[in-house]
Amino acid sequence: MTEQNLQTQNQLNQLIADISTLGVIVHQTHWYMRGPEFFKLHPKMDDFLDDLNDQLDEIAERLIAIGGAPYSTTQEFIDHTELTESPGDWHIPLPERMAHLVDGYRYLANEFQKAIEITDEEHDLPTQDIINGFKSDTDKKIWMLQAFLDKGPLD
Repeated sequence: MTEQNLQTQNQLNQLIADISTLGVIVHQTHWYMRGPEFFKLHPKMDDFLDDLNDQLDEIAERLIAIGGAPYSTTQEFIDHTELTESPGDWHIPLPERMAHLVDGYRYLANEFQKAIEITDEEHDLPTQDIINGFKSDTDKKIWMLQAFLDKGPLD
């Protein structure tokens, strides 16, 4: 790692750990959901997973391009994320599952914001441009999930 962009590289790796873990949480929601909203929300989780995978790939490739080495093991993801997982459970109501996703996406939005601030300090505008788009997309997901829960995006 170069001194010039060490914080950016570290934050990109943080995002890799977080996005990977959030993907597991979305997968669990996808697999364990039940109820009258199933047919609407099950394919939506596929969309969320596709978006997370695209973000993960672009961030890892950018990290490599600026001289870093992306985390690539589940142990590294576990060791570096603050997101929490729990075993699958068929009895968790869908609103509770969606609220857990809101928490995960809010955490991710905060990590994207940190990346924006770090890339600003380190004058890495190409990386910041990538992260700005991901932050905007994440804010939109929070709004959508909160709307499902009959709440405003900032509630």
